[in-house]
Amino acid sequence: MTRRKIRDAEDARTCLDRASRSGLGRAAWARAHGVDARSLNAWRLNLAWKLESKPTLRLVELVPPPRPLASYRVRCGPFEVEVDETFDDEVLGRLLSVMARC
Repeated sequence: MTRRKIRDAEDARTCLDRASRSGLGRAAWARAHGVDARSLNAWRLNLAWKLESKPTLRLVELVPPPRPLASYRVRCGPFEVEVDETFDDEVLGRLLSVMARC
């Protein structure tokens, strides 16, 4: 007996759903309903692959942008130094002493 091939994705989904609800294995269900089991299985794999290849939803943590750092300018004659709030006191002292000698 020639078994029919699955026509399209909708036919495949219908047959796969009926086979699943029948309590029979896919091959046994296909034999009992005149469906080509290889065609049914190929469509099952094809549909599963298409589902897996779609992007999945995932949660993304939203983090507010960092607040801008405060900035400070020190002018000494023609020289100007600008630092932010993370400046190192010791480094700034050395920098200012170099500027004072210019």
